[in-house]
Amino acid sequence: MEAVSTRYFNAMIERMEKVRDEQARAIDDAAALCARSIAAEKLVFTFGTGHGAIPALESFPRTGTIVGFRPIVESTMISFHHVWGDMGARQYRFIHAQEGYGKAILRSHQLDPADTMILFSHSGINAVIMDIAMECRERGIGLVGVTSIPHSSATPSRHSSGKRLFEVADVVIDTGAALADSAITIDGLEHPVGPTSTSVTIAIAHAIVSTTAEKLVQQGITPDVMVSPNTTSKEAANIKNDANYEALWARLRAR
Repeated sequence: MEAVSTRYFNAMIERMEKVRDEQARAIDDAAALCARSIAAEKLVFTFGTGHGAIPALESFPRTGTIVGFRPIVESTMISFHHVWGDMGARQYRFIHAQEGYGKAILRSHQLDPADTMILFSHSGINAVIMDIAMECRERGIGLVGVTSIPHSSATPSRHSSGKRLFEVADVVIDTGAALADSAITIDGLEHPVGPTSTSVTIAIAHAIVSTTAEKLVQQGITPDVMVSPNTTSKEAANIKNDANYEALWARLRAR
């Protein structure tokens, strides 16, 4: 009998290959929006709630990413791992369903019409995500939605607009993750285990960043790349990365 771990990895490989084969054009289109913003000295904001915050955070400033990507980090949106106590799962479950909170988040970041926004949301239906999506549409900001169409199309919106992320984004990248977001069934266990959406969306995030870097180079623009300090030349890496932070600050200071 095939091991559960093998079944899981096979499911992940299958999902990754499907995204690679079917979403390449959408990823390229998303990168084109990102490159346009970065080339204009603007920003690419990334945002997600719950597990959707993880690919957003991976976009910068980890090794191999480029200046111009700007994760929006809301502690109330990412501290879902606390079951009890401050900023716990119950608070998160409440706050991400509250309309108006997404607009408050955007007001703190002074978005420019030439920016791009990438939203990561498995369901693409909740209030905060849709607040931000609808506001970006109203402002004419390029909007990329990384979401599961199988899940979202089968689930009604929880936003007063009645819209879901895949219905309003300029570019939609479909993770194809299942409605239950789990790939493994086990005899004797009622619910499936082995979620897939987070790993897929992280891969998509890095594919977008990498393709954006390529597009900038093709335009004659050398992007500022974060390099690993865990190398034989830590001092040189730190000097390079400090310069990258200054380059990001210059974009922020211009707002």
